[in-house]
Amino acid sequence: MLPNPTLDQLQVFLTVAESGSFSAASRALNRAQSVISYTIANLEAQLEMPLFERSGSRQPRLTDAGRVMLEDARRILSDLQVMRARVKGLKTGLEAEVAVAISVMVPVHATVDVLREFRDRFPYVSLRLDTGELGSMLELVTSGKSTIGIGGSVVKQDDALVIERIGHSFMMPVAAPTHPLALLGRPLTLADVREEVQLVVTDASNLTNGKDFNVLSYKIWHLSDIATKHQLIRGGLGWGGLPASFIMEDLQKGRLVPLALDAYDQSEYPLYAIRKVDNPPGPAAAWMIEAFRSRLARCPNQEDFKSAVEMFHPGDKRLAAE
Repeated sequence: MLPNPTLDQLQVFLTVAESGSFSAASRALNRAQSVISYTIANLEAQLEMPLFERSGSRQPRLTDAGRVMLEDARRILSDLQVMRARVKGLKTGLEAEVAVAISVMVPVHATVDVLREFRDRFPYVSLRLDTGELGSMLELVTSGKSTIGIGGSVVKQDDALVIERIGHSFMMPVAAPTHPLALLGRPLTLADVREEVQLVVTDASNLTNGKDFNVLSYKIWHLSDIATKHQLIRGGLGWGGLPASFIMEDLQKGRLVPLALDAYDQSEYPLYAIRKVDNPPGPAAAWMIEAFRSRLARCPNQEDFKSAVEMFHPGDKRLAAE
């Protein structure tokens, strides 16, 4: 018959191994030493192998099999603690999982900070994270696949949604330093950009079909995601707008340069927390919304961002002209 040790037996075994003696385990567990010895003997009988060497030493020493079983015992008892903590959380209303959709417009450092603290505050709450372009985040929330969404692109009002503005971002037109537009060294006109390839992300959702955002060139390359767009712009294959917070390091290190293009709308881009009316957030999701609100309130605005870029590009006429 297969061994079927009890959790109590494993706890006693672990305590003896960690305390170093049967008497120490007796004191730690507040049980008679004879009960400790009896429990270990029964466990060894079930496993059909000795766990401790008792001869030749006053202190019990783990056998080779005992050392292997000790790791299993630790893992099983640790899993039990996780289950107990999760049950306690569920009884108090804490979610088992938070599903969140985050737009690429949300500053990456804010997302990392929030998720790091979420992990520490809610160690037993699972997280499902989706990121998307434009309307993808909103579509995930409206379909019920995500509990909350953090981002922008609220292209239509929906009474079934609760939409709270919690911050802002903005897009910045950029190109590689070797790109023809970057080499002009002056404010750009529509005529300058019309014949240059503009890289544009095509929304995978159905919510923004037929809508063009800051598309100014006649030559357009349509891409599926912003990460590819970022790499192609850095490679000099075209120009386009990228979230300012997404490209700060590239601007500082000269891998990208901002374009002084008045025709490109660089107004602040609102960021929202979005959820369905009939699916209110639990404690963990509600905490996440407020954490994003707090982090996004500290994000630099356009003037702060331009000042930071100017520190690395002193005298750049393109920045002065914006």
